[in-house]
Amino acid sequence: MKNLAFTELNLSSEIERAVAEMGFEEATPIQSQSIPYIMDGRDIIGQAQTGTGKTCAFGIPAIEMVNPKNESIQTLILCPTRELAIQISEELKNVSKYKKGIKILPVYGGQPIERQIAALKKRPQIIIGTPGRLMDHMRRRTIKLMDLKMVVLDEADEMLNMGFREDIDEILEKIPVDRQTVLFSATMSKEIMDLTSKYQKDAILVKSVHKELTVPRIEQYYLEIRESAKLDVLSRIIDKEGIKLALVFCNTKKRVDELTSGLQSSGYMAEALHGDMKQSQRDRVMSRFRSGAIEILVATDVAARGIDVDDVEAVFNYDIPNDEEYYVHRIGRTGRAGKTGRAFTFVSGREFYRLKDIQRYTKSKITLMSPPSLSDIEESKVNNVISDLKAVLARNNLSKYVSYIEKILEDTHVDNKENYTTTIDVAAALLKLVVTDNGKNDFTDSDKLDYKETGAEKGMARLFINMGSRDRIQPRHIVEAIASKSSLPGKKIGAIDIFDKFSFVDIPLEYVQEVLSPKMSFRIKGKKVSIEKANRK
Repeated sequence: MKNLAFTELNLSSEIERAVAEMGFEEATPIQSQSIPYIMDGRDIIGQAQTGTGKTCAFGIPAIEMVNPKNESIQTLILCPTRELAIQISEELKNVSKYKKGIKILPVYGGQPIERQIAALKKRPQIIIGTPGRLMDHMRRRTIKLMDLKMVVLDEADEMLNMGFREDIDEILEKIPVDRQTVLFSATMSKEIMDLTSKYQKDAILVKSVHKELTVPRIEQYYLEIRESAKLDVLSRIIDKEGIKLALVFCNTKKRVDELTSGLQSSGYMAEALHGDMKQSQRDRVMSRFRSGAIEILVATDVAARGIDVDDVEAVFNYDIPNDEEYYVHRIGRTGRAGKTGRAFTFVSGREFYRLKDIQRYTKSKITLMSPPSLSDIEESKVNNVISDLKAVLARNNLSKYVSYIEKILEDTHVDNKENYTTTIDVAAALLKLVVTDNGKNDFTDSDKLDYKETGAEKGMARLFINMGSRDRIQPRHIVEAIASKSSLPGKKIGAIDIFDKFSFVDIPLEYVQEVLSPKMSFRIKGKKVSIEKANRK
C-alpha cells in the first residue's frame, strides 16, 4: 500500500492544518493503514515499532472522534512509561492545536497526584496514563470512565514485559463493554494475542515493520545545541570542513524556506526544495545542485525522493526526523560511489530520546561532537590554503608573480619608510586576504569602525549597523528600516554588506546628517539598532 497524503484521509481542516505545521507531508505506512479503520470505529491490532508514526496513527482519529461539547473522558490511552505518556500528550496537543474545546491530560507516577487531581477538574476528554497511576485515580474516583468511547493500548508488549498484565485486565474489565479497542505492539507474542482475543471484536491486523536498512561508509555525528544556535553551527561546520556540496533536511516546508533565506543572507549558495514548488522549479534546482552551482540544498523528506547525486559530501539533519527510516534514507544520500560520507544531526532537549531510538534501529554508532569554534574554522582555512600553496610551489612557475611582489615591496617602502616591509609580511597579508574572504570577514571590535571609507562609491557614505547574519537579517530589512524612518528613498540606498555580527550600508552623502540624527530611532525585525559612521578617523 502506498503512503497516503493527509488530504486523502478525510480529516478535518483543523487537523490538516496542524499536521502540515508539524511537518508531515504524507502519512506513514502505519498511519495510512490505521487511520481509516479507526475512524470507522473498527478495533485494530497495529504491529509497529517506535519511530513509525504510530502515535498519530491512533492520536489523529482519537482527536477527530472526540465531542468537544462533552466534558467526560472519551478516550483512554494506556502506555508503559511516564516519558512515553508525556511524549504522546505533547504530540496530541500539537495535532489538536486548532480544535477548540479539546483537552488532553497525561497522568503518571512520580508526579504529585494532587496536581493531577486539580488538572482533572478541568474536564479533559483524552487521558494518557500509565497503568499504576491510572488505577490509583480510578480507586479514588478522580477518573471516571463510564462514558469512554475508545481505549488504546500503546506498546502493549512493553507493558506486559513490565508486569502490567493484571492492571490492564482490571482496567479493561471496569470500562464500558461497548467501546472501541485499539492495540499497538512491536511483537505479536502469545500474550498479546490473548489480550486481543479477550478484549477486541473482529480486530483488523495492520503491520508496519521496519525494513532492514544499513548505513555503510557513513561517519555519523550528533551535536547537542539550542534551537537558536542551529544556523550558526551549521555554517561553522560547513566552513571548517570545507564542504562544497551539502544536503540539509528540515521537517517542514516553512523551516526549509526560513533556513534557505538565512543561509543566503550569510553568503552561501543555497536553495530550497519542497512540496509547494512546481515540478519545473524542482527540476531547475536539482540541475543546479548536480552541476555544483548550488553549495547547499535544503529539503523536506518527500521532496528529496529521487535525489541521486554521487558527490554529496555531507548530510545535515537540521531537524531530527520523525521516522527512523527517514533518517536512513536521508544519510544514505552521502557516501555514494565508494566514497565515505558524513552525517550531522542536531539534537535539542527531549529529542535525545529519538536519537537513541535511531541508534537502536540503525545498529550504528552516532558520535557526539562539539561545534567548531571560530579559531577552528580559521585554522582549517589556513591549512587548506597552505596545502594549495604547497602544490603551487611544487609546480614552480612563479616568475610572473615574483615581479608583483617586488613592486609591492617597493611601493610600501616608499609609502612607509619607518616600517620596512619584508616578503614574509607580504605573504602573511596575502594569506589573510584568502582566509578571511578578501579581508572582509576579519573584523575585530576595534577594526569594524575603521572599515575603509573608500569602500563606498563616490558621493556615498558607509554606515555601520550593529546587526548581522546571526540576527537573520537580509538587505531588504535594512532598506525598510532606513526608508521608513527617514526621507531617504529605498531605491537610493547603495551597497549593503552583511557580516556575522554587523553590517555596512552605503547611503548618499546628503542624507547622512538626517539618518545619523540623535532624534532618529531605527528598528530591524523588532530590535533597536545602532547606526553610525563606519570610519571615525
